Amino acid sequence: QVQLVESGGGSVQAGGSLRLSCAASGYNLLDWDMSWYRQGPGKGREFVSSIDRSGSTTYADSVKGRFTISQGNAKNTVYLQMNSLKPEDTAMYYCNARWRWNSNIMSWGQGTQVTVSS
Repeated sequence: QVQLVESGGGSVQAGGSLRLSCAASGYNLLDWDMSWYRQGPGKGREFVSSIDRSGSTTYADSVKGRFTISQGNAKNTVYLQMNSLKPEDTAMYYCNARWRWNSNIMSWGQGTQVTVSS
């Protein structure tokens, strides 16, 4: 399995920026595709963005053009650069690792809180 630790959350005013980090450790990290999810107050967990090991990225429509996912050179850190933040981006953000050979095998981080005030 992969262990994930998120960091970088905080409080920011609308229009501001934050960069989240997800540090991954474990065996054969190149076999895991990485994603960010979030869960807002009173809402279910929703997909935000993903990056596979070839570097291909996907985004939820709600964050396209504002958020950018990337990975470090050593492929053991994934970042989520969040610009033009809106109050509706307020949520707990979770890092997810999914094994590329069986998508039912995955790991979650503990989450990092992002709060955007208007």
